[in-house]
Amino acid sequence: MDMSLVASALAAQTGNLQTNVTMQIMKNNATAEKQAMEILLGAPGGSSQANLASGVGGQVDMSA
Repeated sequence: MDMSLVASALAAQTGNLQTNVTMQIMKNNATAEKQAMEILLGAPGGSSQANLASGVGGQVDMSA
């Protein structure tokens, strides 16, 4: 087998592996961000402000 063909096949496999790892990392990051936002904003049926002092989060300035 021609060595350039072997090198090409190995490069393609390496690229595929890198793509798969990148996609898995991006999926994990998206899941973590989703969970963090659910905690901060309050998931339906849950209370995200259970451990906060009274008055925290009552008025938030969103203009900045």
